[in-house]
Amino acid sequence: MRLIVESTAFFFLVVLSSTSAFYLPGLAPNVFCRNPIPDSKCKTKVDVFVNRLDSVESVLPYEYSYFDFCGITDEPSPVENLGQVLFGERIRPSPYKFNFLKNEDCHFVCQKKYEAGDVQKQKMLKRLMKGMVLNYQQHWIIDNMPVALCYRNTENQEFCSRGFPVGCYVTKSGQSKESCNIRDGKNDTFYVFNHLDFEITYHSGQDETWGSAFGEDGGRIIAAKVQVNSLNSDKCDRSSEPVMFQSTSKNVQIPFTYSVKFVKNNDIRWASRWDYILKSLPQTRIQWFSILNSLVIVLFLSGMVAMILLRTLHKDIARYNQMVDADDAQEEFGWKLVHGDVFRPPHKGMLLAVLIGNGAQIAIMSLITLIFACFGFLSPASRGALMTCAIVCYVLLGTPAGYTSARLYKSNKFYPNEIYLVDYFTVFGGERWKKNVLMTAVACPGIIFGIFFILNLVLWANGSSAAIPFTTFLALLALWFCVSTPLVFIGAYLGFKRPVSENPVRTNQIPRQVPEQTLYTKPIPGILMGGILPFGCIFIQLFFILNSIW
Repeated sequence: MRLIVESTAFFFLVVLSSTSAFYLPGLAPNVFCRNPIPDSKCKTKVDVFVNRLDSVESVLPYEYSYFDFCGITDEPSPVENLGQVLFGERIRPSPYKFNFLKNEDCHFVCQKKYEAGDVQKQKMLKRLMKGMVLNYQQHWIIDNMPVALCYRNTENQEFCSRGFPVGCYVTKSGQSKESCNIRDGKNDTFYVFNHLDFEITYHSGQDETWGSAFGEDGGRIIAAKVQVNSLNSDKCDRSSEPVMFQSTSKNVQIPFTYSVKFVKNNDIRWASRWDYILKSLPQTRIQWFSILNSLVIVLFLSGMVAMILLRTLHKDIARYNQMVDADDAQEEFGWKLVHGDVFRPPHKGMLLAVLIGNGAQIAIMSLITLIFACFGFLSPASRGALMTCAIVCYVLLGTPAGYTSARLYKSNKFYPNEIYLVDYFTVFGGERWKKNVLMTAVACPGIIFGIFFILNLVLWANGSSAAIPFTTFLALLALWFCVSTPLVFIGAYLGFKRPVSENPVRTNQIPRQVPEQTLYTKPIPGILMGGILPFGCIFIQLFFILNSIW
């Protein structure tokens, strides 16, 4: 026996010593080199991609071409997954191209002219003004990393934003946004950030196995930062006046230029390259406070409810112990008043079963998505993976929804003439079970889809990039009716075939008369009062969740 244990332990040690780790999200690092190297997959060109523009002051994101920046090349756009399309991401190739390890002090991209007689150009100029008034942010991507705008505060701490502004607007009262770095700005004036200074940091691969073939002429990108400027010069003259115009201006010329500098830093590994961005997110600094706040509220409310229940139980038990004669024993009071009506099917029982079934589906979906996120499969590097995982899990979890709804519907006999019909529903006879299954498969998803369709029409009418294309609608409908709905029917079939669960106490044949209800015990006030307590526990967490998703 001892020999077997030692042999098994030796085998596992040998296996562990020969294993190698891999990056969970499955994103392999790209290696860049100054010049092409035979038998190597290194890239010499650093591609820059543009994404949608958004603003905290507006709910409408727009595509890069909406604001008439330098034209996008004819190169094919990267393939976007379902989550990216639903989130409104529109990743496109840009005319900004870098050669790895080739610094450039000034590179002219294009020049935009807005003349007074050109109606279309004036419309584009108005859009640009609107973008600066609402402080729209551009989101660019280099090597699957967001191009970050970094600055230092008074304590010399670096903070990086995953976007940078289109420009700056100084109001008539002389006020401007935080991102406006224009000195001596004039009132009621627009300043376009037409010049971008890129700083790309890379790891050269020194003392690394993957970098032995490149020497000092290769590396992996670990950071992409940008600084914005307004220069009215196609030669990148730093002493030139900024590109500025007012709301009444008609003839405007905007040259777009950039500079790029490559910086070597072997202290940061490729696997840790997101750290400088994640540390700058405000959610990482406030999340502990929100969690503590939620825990305190939950403990307080739970303790309050527990104290009320304990006091009520102690009073009832004391009264039970004080009963001395049979007449008192036959009188029902306290908890005994409701023991025969606790498991009585409620009104609109089918609707309750449908909602509980869909709630189980959403709860399991959320749990699986969180598990995948905790294991790193849904990292920020995998764009749209969070929403894609949630949609796929929701569609594939139709079986638990149908099973839960059917089981509850059958076990509690939520239908007319609730007794004497157990066998009727066990063999799938009649029409009511069909209504239950159809409502489980269609009701809640249909309401959500209807609201989503109306919102999409509004986004489409405003030209927003968040409006999903018609083909994506067809894909969602196919997932709903061709995958989710059949799974709901399978789950309902399994649920109805299960035997009816017995209640711990018998339900009275005649319902106890309910006394006249006060205002706060009626359904609508009760729903509002009952929902305030859970909402108070989650509202801070919900703020950060929605803020991150939006």
